[in-house]
Amino acid sequence: MAVVHIPAQNRDLTDVAEIREFLAPFGIWYENWDVAGRIGAAATNEEILAAYEPEINRLKQQGGFVTADVINVNPSTPNLDAMLAKFDKEHTHSEDEVRFTVEGNGVFHIHPENGPVFSVTVTSGDLINVPRGTKHWFNLCSDRKIRCIRLFEDMTGWAPHYVDQPVHEQFAPLCMGPSYFEVASGSQAPRGFSE
Repeated sequence: MAVVHIPAQNRDLTDVAEIREFLAPFGIWYENWDVAGRIGAAATNEEILAAYEPEINRLKQQGGFVTADVINVNPSTPNLDAMLAKFDKEHTHSEDEVRFTVEGNGVFHIHPENGPVFSVTVTSGDLINVPRGTKHWFNLCSDRKIRCIRLFEDMTGWAPHYVDQPVHEQFAPLCMGPSYFEVASGSQAPRGFSE
């Protein structure tokens, strides 16, 4: 389940309805799909696309997307650091960025024109879009592993357009996993130390 963290308000959102309500004014939609038993651990990209074909087709009709693929990133991915370096700096895209997380997790940091910078930590079952032209950046969590379905209007739309005066260096690339919410002696775990 996703977690929205709003540093300027020292606030976290974990309820699906609250997350959707918070993201909607920024043009971001969030869904949480049931993933239990849909695919096996060794599923191929083609098997993943087939398992989620009804949802993919709905999104294609809803958003004008023409194709979908699966990206599988893990510590053994060749040139992983260079690939991640393209997207861990504040940038925009000329089309919506749509991702459904099949497994693993990562953090989308959003810098909207009409609100505070916030992060959305996604994990298995989470679908999110980042609207075209929205300033954002992305980090993997410490396990450096994520497998996502991506939808495209045009494959060339995914080139990052870096922004002038970026703010990404002012925010820690933290990933708020389960240890973030562990309570020890009645207090939350320290921010920035979760895996």
